[in-house]
Amino acid sequence: MSAIPHPGGLGGLPGPAAVVLLDPRGEVLASTPGAAELTGRTAAELHGSRFADLLTGPNDWPDLDELAAAGAAGHGTRTLRRPDGSTVEVRIDIHPLDPAEATGQLVALTPHPAAHRQEEDQALLRALFSQTRVGLALHDADLRISRLSADPSAIIRGGKVPLGVRLPADLFDLMVPGDAAALLGQLRHVAATGEPLVYWEHSARLKAAPEQERVLAVSALQLQDTNEQLLGVVSVFTDVTEQHLARRRMALLHTAAQRIGPSLDVARNAEELTRVLVPDFADLAAVDLSDSLLSGDEPGAVLLGAPVRRVAATAATGPWPGEVYPLGAAFRIDHPEEEGLPVGVTLREAEVSALRPLPLDAESGAGPGELLPSRAGSRMIIPLRARGQVLGSLALWRAAARPPFTRSDADLAEEIGSRTALSVDNARRYTREHRTLETLQRSLLPQPVVEVSAARTAGSYVPAGTAAGIGGGWYDVIPLSSARVAFVIGDVAGHGLNATATMGRLRTAVQTLADLDLAPDELLTRLDDLAIRLADVEPRPDNSSPGGAVGATCLYCIYDPVTGDCTMSGAGRVPPVVARPGEPAQEVALKQGPPLGVGGSPFETARVRLEPGALLLFFSDELVTYAGEGARQGAAGDARRESGGEGGGESRGEGEGAEEAPGDSRRRRLNLLRERAAEGAAAGRPPAAVGRAVLDALLPGRAPANDVALLVARVQALPEGATADWEFRADPTVVADARDAVLAQLKDWGLTGNAFPTELIVSELITNAIRYAGGPVGLRLILDETLICEVSDPSETQPHLRRARPTDEGGRGLFLVAQLAHRWGSRYTSAGKTIWTEQLLDRD
Repeated sequence: MSAIPHPGGLGGLPGPAAVVLLDPRGEVLASTPGAAELTGRTAAELHGSRFADLLTGPNDWPDLDELAAAGAAGHGTRTLRRPDGSTVEVRIDIHPLDPAEATGQLVALTPHPAAHRQEEDQALLRALFSQTRVGLALHDADLRISRLSADPSAIIRGGKVPLGVRLPADLFDLMVPGDAAALLGQLRHVAATGEPLVYWEHSARLKAAPEQERVLAVSALQLQDTNEQLLGVVSVFTDVTEQHLARRRMALLHTAAQRIGPSLDVARNAEELTRVLVPDFADLAAVDLSDSLLSGDEPGAVLLGAPVRRVAATAATGPWPGEVYPLGAAFRIDHPEEEGLPVGVTLREAEVSALRPLPLDAESGAGPGELLPSRAGSRMIIPLRARGQVLGSLALWRAAARPPFTRSDADLAEEIGSRTALSVDNARRYTREHRTLETLQRSLLPQPVVEVSAARTAGSYVPAGTAAGIGGGWYDVIPLSSARVAFVIGDVAGHGLNATATMGRLRTAVQTLADLDLAPDELLTRLDDLAIRLADVEPRPDNSSPGGAVGATCLYCIYDPVTGDCTMSGAGRVPPVVARPGEPAQEVALKQGPPLGVGGSPFETARVRLEPGALLLFFSDELVTYAGEGARQGAAGDARRESGGEGGGESRGEGEGAEEAPGDSRRRRLNLLRERAAEGAAAGRPPAAVGRAVLDALLPGRAPANDVALLVARVQALPEGATADWEFRADPTVVADARDAVLAQLKDWGLTGNAFPTELIVSELITNAIRYAGGPVGLRLILDETLICEVSDPSETQPHLRRARPTDEGGRGLFLVAQLAHRWGSRYTSAGKTIWTEQLLDRD
């Protein structure tokens, strides 16, 4: 007799070790080969023996005779006695035979360890299929569900969900198509390869409730029969929706904390907010901020009805919907008050549909449009609040294929929006401070383009990318007497508002000293004294290091268009670059003096002869030792457009390459500056175009770490015949000769209207020079935008204007000169002094 499976057993589990057939008297009629091994008796010995005699212990159970008479089954654990005296504990299962065919009993014998294992296996299956915490599903070879544990409504959250199908069932009968297809693909892989699936999390929305988001953690194993043929797959699943949502929430909050806030740019923070939320949280996101906030002003306390601008817009797939307001659109959000729409709270679905966005004007770039797509989907608008103010709103939309927004989603979006609002408000405050500081800095600088007879200049100021880097850099162009011009560039140590204020004071001081017609080295000496005095009287917050103007730098250069001489001195400044047409650009051989207020050696002077058309480039050292932050894209270009005016010019950036030593980088950048200067001089480009070309090459679309100043000057000579000069001996009789020479020159220039005052001025100044200084006496007339008259003598005594009393016999000459001239003054020269006057031209 062959072994039969244990009742209730599963394929692959061990069956009974032996089976014996008993007659009605309880005697063994037949047995399987395993009985001999189990009982220790041969089949012949077992045949005819009474089965009850093989058992030890009391014979009151099982009573085989009673079971046979009643035709009932029974089972229990007994001990078999073997001929050698040993015993074996076995499980006995007794089954009555059909009385119609035969009488007797069929007894199955299973060793106790194997029987215990069978009972454990059966208990495990009963427990798996009866518990309600973990789902169990058996899939046949076609991966259809043939058996399912408890009602899935007890396992999957969301209340009782009727299956609506009968087993066996296809996965597509239970779940939405997309989720069913994903799970079916995993089960096919398990069935085909035998590789187990371990804790695979995926969406598993039920077909009966597709709007409820559900996530299952699924594990699956291949099932085989005793012949190792595929029976199907068993899958074990648990609902981890809550855990999944919690992890997703924490991950989203962590990502938002990392990406939102480091930037101090309003638009950048808004863009990061939309990129954090799309596509994981929403399919479309837009940020609308108050128009006043973008300029750094206070946004106000309301959103609805106030002008807003869409500063960020991100879509998960495809282009931005055409019916929705695009990036940059300006509009206001209106709502019907009679509907009682709540203000300042999160709006969802019908509340969002009640809003009416209206374009501000035709110039805003936005026609009639929608806040969010009106097609099927879920929508939500969250106000962005910070410090008691409504900065704007966050608009979110999900496609219909995804679960709609829930109250939990709104809470999450509100938390992220609150963090973003604080970052945006911080950026707004920073923007206001940065613009205020930059506006103050620019207000203290001269006009970018200056044209005088001696030169045409173009100044550029590029602010630093952060407020911490702004402050201190300046340039200036100062007209001097006798058609000369002074070029100034400087910088103040430190940054911020204090540095800007100090820069304004130094610039004013330079202009005042320049009005005294001081030589460059003498002017810097007096400016150095001023820096020291300011440091002594200004308070030091930390009582450690001097502040104010100490450490400031300045370069002062005077150009004379009559002689072409250029004289300069520098305090802690890099020398300028000179570019002559057709020649390579070179740095001026100027030795740097110490910074202002530091003390040390005297300031040295360098002299250069410049031909008309030559370029002078004065620049901040940061321009050639630039270490950019990569912050605001286009900031340098905006600054150049504001400061340099219109004009062409190449736009060529530096190549990005491997890191190089600071010295090599400076030499390379300085060579690049020389190249641009030489190209501009050779092509005769205007200074504004040369300045743009230099900045485009050295600051390619990036804001520097510190502010940068650049002054480009193209020097010019006065027209031929615009000057006339004479020299007279120290003899009073030459005064008449001087008057005659002046009158003749004025007649040649067509300035007869200036003849009388000029005759009196020349007579008075030459007479005083002969009387008090001796000779020789020089006289020069310069025809510029004014008529300039200069009288030079060897004395270094400066004239002083005074008012003579009625009884005085003299002292009225210089007063008369001051009344006849538009401006007058004096300056020291290497051979003495020069007194000059300026008159407005009168050609009548």
